Amino acid sequence: MHLFRKKSISQILAEAEGGENRLKRALSAFDLTALGIGAIIGAGIFALTGTASAGGAHHIGAGPAIVISFIITALACGFAALCYAELASMLPISGSAYTYSYAAFGEFIAWIIGWDLILEYAVGNIAVAISWSAYFVELLRGFGITLPAWLTTDYVRALNSPEILASAPKLTLPFLNKTIPIFFNLPAFGIVALITVVLVIGIRESSTFNAVMVAIKLVILLFFIIVGAFYVKPENWHPFAPNGWKGIMTGAALVFFAYIGFDAISTAAEETKNPQKDLPIGIIASLIITTILYIAVAIVLTGMIHYSELNVPEPLAKAFSVIGLNWAAGIVSFGAVVSTTAVLLVFQLGQPRIFFSMARDGLLPQWFAKIHPKFKTPYVTTILTGVFVAIPAAFADIGEAAELTNIGTLFAFVLTSGGVLILRYTSPETKRHFKTPLVPIVPILAILSCFYLMLSLPLITWIRFLIWLLIGLAIYFVYGIKHSKLIERESKS
Repeated sequence: MHLFRKKSISQILAEAEGGENRLKRALSAFDLTALGIGAIIGAGIFALTGTASAGGAHHIGAGPAIVISFIITALACGFAALCYAELASMLPISGSAYTYSYAAFGEFIAWIIGWDLILEYAVGNIAVAISWSAYFVELLRGFGITLPAWLTTDYVRALNSPEILASAPKLTLPFLNKTIPIFFNLPAFGIVALITVVLVIGIRESSTFNAVMVAIKLVILLFFIIVGAFYVKPENWHPFAPNGWKGIMTGAALVFFAYIGFDAISTAAEETKNPQKDLPIGIIASLIITTILYIAVAIVLTGMIHYSELNVPEPLAKAFSVIGLNWAAGIVSFGAVVSTTAVLLVFQLGQPRIFFSMARDGLLPQWFAKIHPKFKTPYVTTILTGVFVAIPAAFADIGEAAELTNIGTLFAFVLTSGGVLILRYTSPETKRHFKTPLVPIVPILAILSCFYLMLSLPLITWIRFLIWLLIGLAIYFVYGIKHSKLIERESKS
């Protein structure tokens, strides 16, 4: 029964406000909205829009009906966002879904979701860092700067490219009598290292850095929509849904990656000036703004160029290149670099705060919860996350990381939505500064829609997800349950 012992809401709030491990409150509703937009608008809209429209080797495309796919995914995320907003206003704590699950389901489920969130923030950032590197290399090429291929690629792509393989330097291992090629994605490693330094310095400085990038990416997307609208050909929208409902739903599952991030706002709760009011505003406002932009981009993109030509890494830039506006394609490529930088920043901000909350509860070693004496940031976990992301990003393939991120995030959405139902029943007296409307309908719709999207993911993704959870359970039973402060406290009393 220890496994399902819960923390009361008053206990969670008291622990966060008391003691030495307190974070600096510096963020406003505007800062949170900017963080949300910074997290959401990234590689998803700049890359997956084309892939989901055109289809490819492993899935069928939605065609111009990708607009419907964006709306369906936005509804699923919207239901989940309303649930996040209620729980964030009740529990303005940095642990996000981990903390909510501790109050609603108990420690065992809280550990599972805390471990699962690593898939969203850390593993997701590995994929984003690799994507950032690809855009950055293309941008440099536009200025006449070409980096060696072996310094900008992963092992999977390099080993399948005889040209890259031949150009790579070789390392001789005398004791094995072998020579191995060297590959290292330097831009991916470097950007994670840079962002880690920024986040250690301080949340206020990180937020300002993010706000500048958000302003740039919004201008770039508006530029694409306005300029591209003059080159729309309505005949490109026919047939509208070439693969019917199946294509639309497959597209919805793929473009879900483009929406990941609004929940990261809740990880900054303890650094928000007025969390009960500002957190719901930031979560809902960022989702609404990005959804409107996504729909507009999808309409213009599929109108500029036939959907069958969009299965490329840079569909927005490709659309301008096809009509001869190479200068506009360069501007869009710059926007993609800025956008993915902002995503990296917000996700790198989120993961350390999950570790921080778990360590504060004793489920991870106490040094995970150390606060920098000058900057008042969780610097140990920030540096640890930077290492965890930077090293795999220098070598890994983007595909597997992105799939794991999707299923991990959807699982977190399901549990968070369920938490609203549980806490409405177990803690009806707790003040809610924001209430999810139409309970239980909205939470149930969030659970069903997110689980349906999970079922749309490949079987291999489910297998990897289950293996990841089993690893987490092993750590919990070897370390976490023995050092849990909640269990220790209740055993003494």
